[in-house]
Amino acid sequence: MSRLLHVSSGPYAPPAPVRELTALSADGARLHVEVHGPEGAPAVVLAHGWTCSTAFWAAQIRALSADHRVVAYDQRGHGRSPASPACSTDALADDLEAVLAAALAPGEKAVVAGHSMGGMTVMAASARAGFREHAAAVLLCSTGSSELVAGSTVLPMRAGPLRTWLTRHVLGSRAPLGPVTPLARRILKYGTMGPGSAPHMVEACARIVHACPRAVRHSWSQVLDLLDLDHAVRELAVPAAVVVGTADRLTPPAQSRALAAALPQCLGLTELPGIGHMTPVEAPDLITGKIRELVSTYVKVKEGA
Repeated sequence: MSRLLHVSSGPYAPPAPVRELTALSADGARLHVEVHGPEGAPAVVLAHGWTCSTAFWAAQIRALSADHRVVAYDQRGHGRSPASPACSTDALADDLEAVLAAALAPGEKAVVAGHSMGGMTVMAASARAGFREHAAAVLLCSTGSSELVAGSTVLPMRAGPLRTWLTRHVLGSRAPLGPVTPLARRILKYGTMGPGSAPHMVEACARIVHACPRAVRHSWSQVLDLLDLDHAVRELAVPAAVVVGTADRLTPPAQSRALAAALPQCLGLTELPGIGHMTPVEAPDLITGKIRELVSTYVKVKEGA
């Protein structure tokens, strides 16, 4: 399991949940789930990306939990969820269904927000009965549905087979990331964040990413390398908003434009100038605002709840 090296103060310090629970996935994998905010409030479910954890959503949880019930969970192998040999998009979909069933009442609707691999989780679950039972609308942040490695611009080279090969080996490296040093911060900022990202944002992301075990990082990189969820995008039959940073090197804007064009009920694509891949951390207020807007439009709370 990962080392939890989170920041301890400020907007990116993970808030304490009201309660914690364990969701049991279809193959027996155990998922750490946190619930924040008042019972009976409109529900939001947050799915983080590759090498991250619930701590990645700290700013959104802190802002939304005043008047929303926020459910955040650690993807298998990440954060406090034990690693599992089953790494696949089907496993991601199974896990999201399990979290929805464990944290929400039967038939209860929620806005589901996914960042990067979390967005891919939403796509993978798009045709699942459990997802359709609970998802009122979705927010897809900094994500894509296929050809992720070929489309990545992490390496400043001309697009083509050589860049794809090198990117595959960089992202799929088994090498340990080591401690969070000034050099490590600079590398992470270049690869995953916009050039104007504040130091406290870089620090938060570095601590979260470096906490991910290298075996987990490698295993899930193989899944992302082979990702093909184009068919699942067309099955995502709920209102969907898409957000991407113009400086995103991992899932560049072309990925989000393709998503927006393929989604059956796309609510629009927002491109954030100068923002990188880590949109919930780099543009916390905007992402929180998008979630609030979706909740107010698509989630109805029963009277007396």
